[in-house]
Formats: sequence, structure tokens, C-alpha cells
Amino acid sequence: MTTDFETETTRFHSITTRRGFITAAGAAGTAALAGCSGDSKSDAAGSGTTMGSSKKSKEITILLTPDNPTEVKKQYMPMKKYLEAEIDGLKVNYRVPLDYSAILPALKSEQAEIGMDDITLIAASDKMDVMGTAVTGGTAFYYSLMMTQPGSGISKPADVDGKTMAFADPLSTSGSIYALYELKNAGLEIGKAPGSDEGADFQGSWSNHEAALQQLINDKADACSTWGGNGMKNVPKSDLPDEVKEKSAYVDDAGSASPDLDVFLWSEPIPKQPIYARKSWDDPMKDTIEKTLHSATEEKMKQYKGDDYDGSLPFTTLKDTSMDDYQPVIMRVNELGIDLTQES
Repeated sequence: MTTDFETETTRFHSITTRRGFITAAGAAGTAALAGCSGDSKSDAAGSGTTMGSSKKSKEITILLTPDNPTEVKKQYMPMKKYLEAEIDGLKVNYRVPLDYSAILPALKSEQAEIGMDDITLIAASDKMDVMGTAVTGGTAFYYSLMMTQPGSGISKPADVDGKTMAFADPLSTSGSIYALYELKNAGLEIGKAPGSDEGADFQGSWSNHEAALQQLINDKADACSTWGGNGMKNVPKSDLPDEVKEKSAYVDDAGSASPDLDVFLWSEPIPKQPIYARKSWDDPMKDTIEKTLHSATEEKMKQYKGDDYDGSLPFTTLKDTSMDDYQPVIMRVNELGIDLTQES
């Protein structure tokens, strides 16, 4: 079935504080998730496991990172099929939250077992068991890109002063937090961002990675912030810095789409998203899933791609990780004054 959790498009425009934005959005996200059943028929296909056919059957819910629900589910379908094939009786449901602030309330209320984003882990590391960091194409890093049209006159973050900028989700590490940090570091006032441009030296809008990129392409924004897996296709391969060529899993996608766009700032390498489970989930299946994800390889995952799968796999295996790996993200969250606790 199609759920409000996956299709709701209401955004929060009346935002008074960063703390207020996160708390209000998180509460709405929790309400939207409540009462949802399983995946759609197309999403649930793959393993052939029928719930109730075995006493060992176990159904779990994994929260993917917020983005276009159809696309992100398709991207992670090989991981779902792999887990269901490797673990007898396991049924995996995918959910795509409306926004990042909906993830923690959903886990706290035990509407899901596993999450896959750094922001929630940072917000509640004492309530989560870290399984590891996702690896794509042999690397556990990715990049945030600040992009513009050629000839826009924007060559550095300070040039965004007085311009319009499209961001991804307000709590997206690559699509919002890293960009806002760079704008502030360049001397611009960011006002009440993320989520509102009140008091900022630029006009900002927040949506998702692909929507932000399309706003730039369609001249609805002067600049945008997104991540390499999304924006790299519009960057000529000759424009990629050497470090990006070495550490990004999306180099082969460079220059594959039109129009060509300029990157006026590449971030440092950012650790990819962690995969974690809520501590309150007390079940041996947790350890089984963790071991199975660590045992995955790119070759194994390719077996579950299917003929209609395009692009790079977002997950091929897990590597050991700790909160120390995410200190660069934590530093930026603190510098921007973003309260992730969602506590009243």
C-alpha cells in the first residue's frame, strides 16, 4: 500500500528556531509513520519468504535515507534481496521517511529496527548499536558538492551572498549541513537555517538532493548543494580533483548527464552513512544481520541487481566504524547550533 509516510509533501515553513524545526518535523514524521503496514507488492518481491510459513520467520523494518521513495528503494533493493536470501525466514520492509527528523522518533517508538544515517546516530548514539559504515565501490567515503551553472559568477561560497541556493533535506549532511557550514565560514549570515532562510544573506529552499539539483538546472536557483552520487553525473570527468577520483565511488558517472555544471566547492571526504540498530531491539536476529552485512561483497551484491538496475550500488559491504569517524560531522552540527535531541 502507499502510505502517508512515503508520500506526504507538507513542509514546515513557519520555523522560529532550529530546535523548533527539528522537534516539530520529528513529531509530524512519527505521526505519519504510525499505522503503516508492509512494503508495496513490488518492493516486497525478491525473497519468496511468506510470513507465517515458518516459526523462524522474522519481519523487520529498515529506514532508508530520505529522498525520492521509489528511487531510493530501487537503489537498495539488492541489499534487501541479499539479506532475505542469506538469512532463513527474514522479511525486510523498507521505509523512506519524509525527512531525517522523522527517523529518531520512529526508532524510539519501535516502528523500525534499523536506520542508515549519521545524523540520527549522532543524536542518540547511546540508544543505538552501530553495525558499521556502508562501503560503495570499495570506498567508505563520499563528497558534498556546492554547484552552480557555468558563467553564474559564483566561484566560492562567499559569492552566494544575495543569491538563491537550493538545499536537500535540512538535516542532510551533504545536502545542507556541510554547505551551511561553508557559507557561515565564508562570513555569510545563515540566519535560522537549516529549514528557514530568515535572517540569512541568501535565499534558501530545502527539499531533497535531486530536487535541489533540478532547481539549479532549471534556473530556479543560482546554486545548490547535493552529494556526489547525485551531482557527479553533471560534472565533466576532467574537472574532478585527484582526491575525488581516488576516494569517490561515482567517478565513472562523471559527465554522463547534461548540462555540465561547475562545482565551486568540494567537501573533504565524508564518512558514508552508518548502519545501526536500536538498542531496545533485543533479538538474536540483530547479530545475524550485522554479520551477514559484514560478509557481503560487491560480487555477491551484483547477483541481486537485476537487468533493469542502473548506476552504482549504494551498499556493497560494511566496515568497522566508531563515533570517532563522524567527528567532522559532529563538529559542523555543533558549529551551526543544530539541536538534534528532539527533546522538549
